Amino acid sequence: MTLESTGIPYLTQLDDDIWTGGQPSPQQFEQAKAAGLKSVINLCPAGECGWDQQALMAQIDLPYVCIPVAAATDLSPENAKILADALESAPKPTLVHCASSNRVGALFALKAHLVDGADPSDALTHGHAAGLKGLEGTVRHMLGL
Repeated sequence: MTLESTGIPYLTQLDDDIWTGGQPSPQQFEQAKAAGLKSVINLCPAGECGWDQQALMAQIDLPYVCIPVAAATDLSPENAKILADALESAPKPTLVHCASSNRVGALFALKAHLVDGADPSDALTHGHAAGLKGLEGTVRHMLGL
């Protein structure tokens, strides 16, 4: 089994260690772990997926971090830094997800610019690769584009 074969929506491999995607089902999380996934960073606020994701992660023994990004107002330098720190310490490979990968892409774009020092245009490109879609206007504004 591979991570790609799990059917996680919008699944994208950014590099050897980081995957992004939409909301996996409990079964997809179990399959992802069997395929070698080592940790999960969830950007959905508690209750958004309709079941207790933190409890499932504990049950299947996957290290888990939740950075609640409910709306564009939660896209902040602080959350970009929290994402960077979580990625640094998480066992690899790591899946970073939200419902559709849009918030993931937005936060990755901010992280690329505000934490990693990427040029705003390059940061936006990185955000697109990670799933940025509907929040592009907000991210462009925050990047000064």
